[in-house]
Amino acid sequence: MKRALSLLLTAALLLCAAPPALSQQTLNLQNADIRAFIQDVARVTGRTFIIDPRVQGTVTIASNTPLMPPELLDVLLSTLRANGLIAIPAGENTYRVVPDEGAAQQPDANDLGAGFGTEVFRLGSLDAAAAAEVLRPLVGRQGAILATPQGNTLVIADYADNLRRIRGLITQIDQDRATTQTVSLRNSSAREIIGVVNQVLAVPGAPGVAARNSRLTMAPVDSSNSVVLRGDAVLVRSTVEMIEDLDRRAASNDDVRVVRLQHANAEKLLPVLQQLVGQAPSAPASQGAAQGVAPAAVAAPIPPSPAQPGNRRANIAWFEGANALVISADPETQRVLADVIRQLDTRREQVLVEAIVVEISDDTAKNLGVQFLLAGEKRSNVPFIATNYSNAAPNALALAGALGGEKLLPKDSDALDALRNTAVSSLLGANGVLLGLGGEQGNALFGVILNAVKSDASSNILSTPSVLTLDNEPAKLLVGQEIPVTTGEVLADSNTNPFRTVQRQDVGVQLEVKPQINAGGAITLLLRQEVSSIAGPVSAGFNELVLNKREITTTVLIDDGDIVVLGGLLDQNERASVEKVPGLGDLPVLGHLFRSNAIERNKRNLMVFIRPTIIRNPVDAQAVTAPRYDYMRRQEIDARGDGISALEDAVRNYLRAEPPVAPTQTAPSTAPAPAP
Repeated sequence: MKRALSLLLTAALLLCAAPPALSQQTLNLQNADIRAFIQDVARVTGRTFIIDPRVQGTVTIASNTPLMPPELLDVLLSTLRANGLIAIPAGENTYRVVPDEGAAQQPDANDLGAGFGTEVFRLGSLDAAAAAEVLRPLVGRQGAILATPQGNTLVIADYADNLRRIRGLITQIDQDRATTQTVSLRNSSAREIIGVVNQVLAVPGAPGVAARNSRLTMAPVDSSNSVVLRGDAVLVRSTVEMIEDLDRRAASNDDVRVVRLQHANAEKLLPVLQQLVGQAPSAPASQGAAQGVAPAAVAAPIPPSPAQPGNRRANIAWFEGANALVISADPETQRVLADVIRQLDTRREQVLVEAIVVEISDDTAKNLGVQFLLAGEKRSNVPFIATNYSNAAPNALALAGALGGEKLLPKDSDALDALRNTAVSSLLGANGVLLGLGGEQGNALFGVILNAVKSDASSNILSTPSVLTLDNEPAKLLVGQEIPVTTGEVLADSNTNPFRTVQRQDVGVQLEVKPQINAGGAITLLLRQEVSSIAGPVSAGFNELVLNKREITTTVLIDDGDIVVLGGLLDQNERASVEKVPGLGDLPVLGHLFRSNAIERNKRNLMVFIRPTIIRNPVDAQAVTAPRYDYMRRQEIDARGDGISALEDAVRNYLRAEPPVAPTQTAPSTAPAPAP
């Protein structure tokens, strides 16, 4: 080894004295230090190499023929690459020798001929992302390949020789060999034909048509009922032959066709198609045939409409049992109708409408009154004096009448019973504090009643109705009771057949809505919201009921998931009544003995909020169902206290299903959370 290094050093000294073009060296190194070899090459080639401290190891190199300095430099670069090292430009004729880790982030070294470099390839036909996946295994471990979709380019960093190889491969594969062909159909629907061909070309074992052959792309042209194909020339040719054969066979089929609908209602779709072909509307479903087919109405022949080519008049009926349409028409008319049905028979979106009705009321009342009575027996000199007020209870005259009737009327008379009932009702209608004083002095009867009451009643009504319905379909929700309301009666004593007519009326929370989904996610709501309750009888002597009712009927436009207030009521009423004896009731202090005061204050705040949410797919439906299920389950568990949920047991054992679980979403969900 020392002898070889000495020979190499001698050769380097001779190389400095001779012209570089004539310097030749023969290498024969056995386990030589790589750092010493780099230093010797630097002296021979006139290049400067800065060696990283991490560069360690030995090399074995042998050459049978003398090497020129450029060839010696190539040997050095190859040796560095074989040992996981790389030479990076650091100035004019100056390079750093470092491990090749992270070489793709270092400056290019293409001026060395076999160094590490970066190149950009612009693709013409291939997709950059797909090409990157194909070429990635060909890039060295220290290299890198990146795809830029914006410019459909590839950025590759690798050794120069590998870049040349990749460049040649890209040139060979980046060629558009696909062919394009258009097939016009006369007897079949373009979309139907595409569905059949996709099933034929599907990869075996793949789910449905989702795994169709990627070598062929097909697109329907509805305006001309054509199919555009693009792909491998052989595959396009065979597919065109298949499509043309299917179209020819469709021309020889019967003129009667059965179309089974997947989403739409055949009964509702039937009048639309009948208008399209100029057919008279069919009879209602209740008048259909026993087999469920609605026959066409008997009418005079109608000329073909513009949508119906040919001379034959089309007829359309529907079969209720299978939700299917039966079309009798020529092939071209059947194709037009099939295309209309395809566009109308789509899965419709749903709308979840949630409402919050909040009503806060506060009722206060104050009453203060004094009643007195003074009366004497017959032929006495004691005058009759009494005060009586309608806003005070009990009634002093009613009590005095019952007391006088006990003395003057027979015990079993109807008049005495009536006086007693009036007195009892007056006492039962009293509220608050009652102070009374009465008696009999000689031939005089006297009594004094003081009534004082203050009441304060407040209420907070919160209801959260919600209903889910299809787009453009009405829905109604009612949570309440049906109460009897008298609409007429005959109860006179002279009537031998007394009767009363009663009508049931809904009382509670009602929500009626018809949503319409617009472009851009906005929703038009035709809405009626009602909250009603029983306030009580009209009066003590009249049993008919008074109903409290709050109702909003409106049409609003709301964005998906937004909350908007539909309407509200801010109502405040104050009523004060004073009944007094003229003159005496105005006296200071003593005037309170000759008057009765009553004050009532009513304050009510009512607001109705609404929030619609579009349910586009099963994931959205699960996202709004799972939180509500969890909310009810937690409420039940908290109420029972034993950690058992009867709701969950019913879902698992009765429905034989798993409880709904909210789907995992990367983006924030728009599904509303349940009210706490």
